[in-house]
Parts: sequence; C-alpha cells; structure tokens
Amino acid sequence: MKLNIVPARTGWLWVRLGLRTFRRQPLALAGLFFMYITTISLTSLVPLVGNVLALALLPAATLGLMAATREAEQGNFPMPSILLSAFRAGRHRARAMALLGLLYAGAFLLLLGATALLDGGTFARFYLMGGALTREVIESATFQQAVWLAMALYLPLSLLFWHAPALVHWHEIPPVKSLFFSAVACVRNFGAMTIFALGWMAIFTGVGILLTLVTIPLGQSGMIGTLMLPTLLLLAAIFFTSIWFSFRDCFAD
Repeated sequence: MKLNIVPARTGWLWVRLGLRTFRRQPLALAGLFFMYITTISLTSLVPLVGNVLALALLPAATLGLMAATREAEQGNFPMPSILLSAFRAGRHRARAMALLGLLYAGAFLLLLGATALLDGGTFARFYLMGGALTREVIESATFQQAVWLAMALYLPLSLLFWHAPALVHWHEIPPVKSLFFSAVACVRNFGAMTIFALGWMAIFTGVGILLTLVTIPLGQSGMIGTLMLPTLLLLAAIFFTSIWFSFRDCFAD
C-alpha cells in the first residue's frame, strides 16, 4: 500500500466524480443509501443498546456504500447485498470490521461524555435517547457550548475513521493501524480534503438557497420544509458516493 499526495484541486474532482457516478446509477445508489439510513435508524430503536449498536455498524455500512460506488464506477449495477460487503469477505476481515465499529462507537461515546462535562449530559441524552428540547435548553449557554465541543471533537474523529473501513477491507490493515493511516492520509492531503468539504458545503447551501428562491415567490413557502428533507437526503446519497474517490486517489497498491 502506498500513500498518494494529491493536489488540492483533486478535492473538487472527487465531488464531480461523485455527481457523475451517481448519475450513472441514480436509482441503485439512492436506494442503497436509503437502505443504509433505514438500517441504522431501525437498529437505533433496539432498547438499551440500539444507539451504540447503530454507531458500531456505521463503518461497515459506509464501506458498503463505497463498494457500491466502486461497482457503479466500473459500469456494474450494485445489488443490495453489496451493503454487507464488510461481512462477506471472510471471517478475519469481518472480525476486523466489527472491532473497527466498536472502536468508533467507543470513541463517539467518549465524545458525548466530554460534552456532558459542560451541560450535565443534556446534549448526550438528547442524542442517545431523543425527545424534545425546550427553547430554554437550546438557548442555554452550556448546551450551546456542548454542541460546539461535539462538532470540534468530531472533526478529528472523522479523520481517523474516514479511510479506515476501506483500509481494513481492501488492504487488510489491522483496525488500530487503519486509524493511524487514515489520519495521516487526511492530514497529508489536507488541501484536497478541505476543497472537498468546502465543495459539498457550497452545494448543500446553494441547493437550500435555490429551493427558497423558487418556492417563496410562488407563495409556497410552506413547501420548503416538504421539499428540503428529501432533497437533503438525495444530496447526502451523492456525498457518500463521492467518498470512494477520496480513498481511491489517496491510496494505491
């Protein structure tokens, strides 16, 4: 395995490749993404351990979407079973992916624990158990500090796990080493990763503004909420499609 250092402009190329590949197989890739969301959502409903189990499944499920993109890029139709790629590649890699999932769940729970030091666990309880938040809670300084801390801590966490599922699956890197290599790849390709993130932020923001500009002049402001959720889910499906290309270009056999 060799780490590639790519130019910063490659980040925008990853966005474009994600859009182009999604256009090739829109129904298959969108359907697989909605299966991914549904599986994680249903898993989180399991009493007591549901949310932790859902967190542990995220690396394997993300790997499945990357494998689906790889198939679509090669001109093939990705079947639903491809979402189980992480657990169909032999016992050794399945155990490694399960361990990676447990590491992710543990790290995320530590993140929530850190936020509890600021707001007494309000944000952590809301994330893990759901429920309604009052305006007073949302506007409280401690809750807002907890949210900002969660966002700040999630950035390094996402870098650790960005390439890790693919490294475990396609390069058979041990889970802990995959976290190190993933972080190094993201840092060494910081320019491309930044352009990639900014590109997707611009797309999400631009589409939101466009929906607002189209619906409000027509006197249909109530349609914004109706259209926003499916539109955001569709954009999220395309975003996950583009993740494969960031891995493909950063690592080579």
